[in-house]
Amino acid sequence: MKAEWFLHFYFTFVFVFINSFNSVEMKKIIFINMLLLFSGSMLFAQKSKPQNTQLERPKLVVGIVVDQMRWDYLYRFYNKYENGGFKRLLGEGFSCENTMINYIPSVTAIGHTTIFTGSVPSIHGIAGNDWIDAKTGKSTYCTDDSTVQTIGATGKAGKMSPRNLLATTVTDELRLATNFQSKVVGVSLKDRASILPAGHNPTAAFWIDDASGKFVTSSYYLSALPEWVNKFNDSKPIDKLLANGWNTLLPINQYTESTADDVEWEGTLKGAAKPVFPYDTQKAYSLDHGALRQMPFGNTLTLQFAKAAIEGYKLGQEGTSDFLTVNCASTDYCGHLVGPNAIEVEDVYLRLDRDLAGFFSYLDQTVGKGNYLVFLTADHGAAHAEGFSKANKMPTGFLPKDLESGLEETIEKQFGAKHLILGIDNFQVTLNKDLIDSLKLNINDIKTTAVNYLLRQDGIQYAVDQDKISEASVPAPIKEMMINGYNQQRSGSVLMVNKPGWLPAYCKKGTTHSVWNPYDTHIPLIFMGWKVQHGTTNRTTHMTDISATVAALLHIQMPSGCIGTPITEITNKK
Repeated sequence: MKAEWFLHFYFTFVFVFINSFNSVEMKKIIFINMLLLFSGSMLFAQKSKPQNTQLERPKLVVGIVVDQMRWDYLYRFYNKYENGGFKRLLGEGFSCENTMINYIPSVTAIGHTTIFTGSVPSIHGIAGNDWIDAKTGKSTYCTDDSTVQTIGATGKAGKMSPRNLLATTVTDELRLATNFQSKVVGVSLKDRASILPAGHNPTAAFWIDDASGKFVTSSYYLSALPEWVNKFNDSKPIDKLLANGWNTLLPINQYTESTADDVEWEGTLKGAAKPVFPYDTQKAYSLDHGALRQMPFGNTLTLQFAKAAIEGYKLGQEGTSDFLTVNCASTDYCGHLVGPNAIEVEDVYLRLDRDLAGFFSYLDQTVGKGNYLVFLTADHGAAHAEGFSKANKMPTGFLPKDLESGLEETIEKQFGAKHLILGIDNFQVTLNKDLIDSLKLNINDIKTTAVNYLLRQDGIQYAVDQDKISEASVPAPIKEMMINGYNQQRSGSVLMVNKPGWLPAYCKKGTTHSVWNPYDTHIPLIFMGWKVQHGTTNRTTHMTDISATVAALLHIQMPSGCIGTPITEITNKK
């Protein structure tokens, strides 16, 4: 009303004022000047008026962790990727080409935890997939929780929770920042890879129960499976995926990035006489439901379920900024089975590339291109198989198979007591501190004996008392990784470091990971979508920077244990 009265008064005044002049030309000049003055005043008022803006966030954040994905897989198979998957990420997104893990051991549970907490085992407490608890002397699985029950199946597959996680995740922080209005969902074949990224209080987390072939959850999250999960499970998606067996996606002679189809260092799928295509997937699955994990169809199933979760919870479609965490785990299981240079691994990645293309297209259609933020990374890499390295004259070898028993005998002989070692796990020696104290033995002498024994073994490059890392003759970057990975309650007292390319004795077939070397710790990291401009950086970034970057983009607090920093090449380009 005030604006209307002002306009009425202004133009009445102008009309009277102009008519007070007799000259037509003068009237025209005054009218034009008054009109220009009015227009300028209105323009100034519009510019000066405060803008009624709101905080912008993407409708949906999708964090994809490709298990055991070495950084070089982005480019080794590049020419065979199609345009909608990895090539789209590289072509539209921002790639951090030198992203490194900054702790050891480099294993799945720690990787997923570090990505989403921005922290390290010393702080967030997830010291391995398993660890030996220093107080109880018992082996502890990272997400075990005897106080909860399986939801969606019988058995113990759902007796899991994030209670061993000591810090918050970026998914937790989004929930806290929005007063728990944002929805957070974790999806993986692996329990730990769904539970740890989703955080302490998500909407839900789901993983596969091998026995039933169904996605399940824990009573920590829900009292019953949502109807959309039951519908998905009841559709028997695994049967459909395995119906036609597993042959190469392309003619096998095009897999020029891989070794021959039958080499001695590859493991074999259940029911197969040799590691060669084609594979009878139904036979493998009938013998062991866990075999699904080793085939590319485990990734397909995971992304199918991720789509169902988006639809079931209307993620990114109800006015909140939601978060979906997805782990593609078949890359890890297949890699362990056959090693990085097998045709099987290449085929898994070529199929994953197409699955990702379909998933991104689905996000475009449901959430809208430009409305969602996606990042893709890995929890760790993998070493070349020992046989492959040996055949190609690369440094390699196996650690002694009697490493643990030999150390036990040496310590027993010197100190006159048995069971002073609880075990070796994560390349760490855990001592029985309570027994050592009760026998009034000097723990420092025992650790020194352990260090000296390990240094004499084939394949061991360094052995360090964890309490004396700063004094050890070890390169500074590796020292920092040791310190970051050492949790007093959950890590061993003595840490060993292999020579490059050396593997544990049990790894005669396929490969493994856990060490500091770039083949295990150089990982891909690409952001794409909402507010992300295309580009690359080759400066060193770290796994711990991922959650800090996501938090900065979302304008939320960093997780409670975060030691990373935002990647400003991404956060400053809006």
